[in-house]
Amino acid sequence: MATLRVPATVPNPSEDADALHQAFAGWGTDENMIITILGHRNAAQRNLIRQAYAEKYGEDLLKSLNDELSQDFLRAITIWILDPTERDALLVNEAVKKWSPTNHVLIEIACARTSTELFRVKQAYHSKYKRSVEEDVAAHAKGSLRKLLVPLISVYRYEGPEVNISVAESEAKILHEMIESKSYEDEELIRILTTRSKTQLAVTFDQYNQTFETSFEKDLEGVAEGHDFVSALWAVACCLVSPNVYFEKILRLSIHRLGTDEEALTRVVATRAEVDMEMIKETYFKKNNTTLVHDVQGDTSGDYKATLLALIAGSDA
Repeated sequence: MATLRVPATVPNPSEDADALHQAFAGWGTDENMIITILGHRNAAQRNLIRQAYAEKYGEDLLKSLNDELSQDFLRAITIWILDPTERDALLVNEAVKKWSPTNHVLIEIACARTSTELFRVKQAYHSKYKRSVEEDVAAHAKGSLRKLLVPLISVYRYEGPEVNISVAESEAKILHEMIESKSYEDEELIRILTTRSKTQLAVTFDQYNQTFETSFEKDLEGVAEGHDFVSALWAVACCLVSPNVYFEKILRLSIHRLGTDEEALTRVVATRAEVDMEMIKETYFKKNNTTLVHDVQGDTSGDYKATLLALIAGSDA
């Protein structure tokens, strides 16, 4: 399901480090070389390249990239080469400092990662910023959003396959009652979304669909526009059980607007290229009758475009 394409034969990390150092040498930067190497290495390989580069040249590769690149290209490459846990800790910190009414970045990291991945992100955050994620979220979130985000980021969900059908039937009715009465901030609704396993929630949402002939996500989406908290609830529900649907919408909105939202576009491509970008691309085509590759080609340019295409299409720079 990943779209990252790694060559059958990969140079050793030391050779890649040398090639990158050479790309920085002289008057001009060899951007194509940077994309060709870093855009076609998995997370483990990128970590080894960073280690080899630091050992050979006495400088973090991130520092060299920052000296040589700029703007959206720099952001895309920087976010991409970070270890996924390190990357998520950075994204959480940025999201906390640059607070938004719905804060989908926090929701993505809390819901689209496994429980173990989320736990490791919180460890990395604590180590780097000397505070807990929960502490910073609670300090910045306000009102009902705090009631949703703090338990969401704190939970360690069960990851196994077991489900309880009777609980799913009961909680599907509770969710429908909350939607019908517009009680979107009800504690029971928040409890269900923030504590149940993804497998259990998928069965609950299926029961909702069968019983009420509509989906929970669709009912939320129908009233989400102009309602920040409901928009956040929709993002939670989608990220937990249908991340491809959620990320397709984020990509579509980042492209089909007046001016590209490069921040969202970069974040989704960098965080999903090694996970489920192939499925996201399929969903994008079904929803838009055009390919994500086509839209990215038409909406971006230069080395930034080449980097994104390397990650979503496996193309060369």
